[in-house]
Amino acid sequence: MKEVALRKGLWYMLVASFSFALTGACARYLRNDINPIQLVLFRNVIGVGFIFWSVYRKPIVQTGGKLGLLIFRGFIGTLALYTFFYGISKIGLAISITYQQSYPIFLSIMAAWWFGERLKIKEWAAVIIGFVGIFLIFIPSADTSSLLLRNHLIGVSNAVMTGLAYLSIRGLSAIYDQRSIILSFMLSGIILPIISLGLGECMQVQSLDFLINTVDPIKYSHIPVIVLLGVAALIGQLFLTKAFSYQKTGVIAAVGYSNIVFSILFGVILGDGLPDVYSFGGIGLIILCGVLISFGQRR
Repeated sequence: MKEVALRKGLWYMLVASFSFALTGACARYLRNDINPIQLVLFRNVIGVGFIFWSVYRKPIVQTGGKLGLLIFRGFIGTLALYTFFYGISKIGLAISITYQQSYPIFLSIMAAWWFGERLKIKEWAAVIIGFVGIFLIFIPSADTSSLLLRNHLIGVSNAVMTGLAYLSIRGLSAIYDQRSIILSFMLSGIILPIISLGLGECMQVQSLDFLINTVDPIKYSHIPVIVLLGVAALIGQLFLTKAFSYQKTGVIAAVGYSNIVFSILFGVILGDGLPDVYSFGGIGLIILCGVLISFGQRR
């Protein structure tokens, strides 16, 4: 029985990983026509309807009481999406998702700092391995120009903000319905892009183009890809939740790094090319770090 449950969990995680990689592939496909902020807006507009429908069918029952933290989760999660889609548009799909998947490094450190969780020697070793992996990708890729350095810094910042988002969920999951947490993220992912795009129509700040930008016109040919982006993100979220409803979360979380493999394949198909030797080495170390941390998680 346990083996059947584990197989289901692994299957759900593979579906989630493929869906999230497909979401990134859609953003990569649209990067020359639609700016990343609009993609954040479209991603959440498509998903929020499903959450409202779910709430209508089964009303939310929760304790609540940490509204500020709930708003913060939505805000930081949206900023993480800004930097994620921006990274895809500037440094490629595989590297952007690899940076994103390095979030356990920062999550472990932040949990140790804020919650006083003591990391074991093996966990510290995993964190060091992860940082070496980031540097292997970052330093050779970003040393050619200040602009490329900036783009890679924005890519790495995604991992930090993703870690903060997951950290905030720890303080919310016991007192809020999961749909409330997701809804805070999606509503923020609608409101903030509208503000960003509105500001972009009034002012242009090139150094803040990942936060403020103008509205790009949408063609009919873009609509199927935009819909696919939103649907894939929603499916990924649903199957991720299903996957972690099973035991042995370490094994399931480790399988989540298949996201990077799918992203490399999608990136090659869309013209990014294969990562270089240093980047492949960094990707391998970040996956190793994530797997070690996943198996070291407290049950």
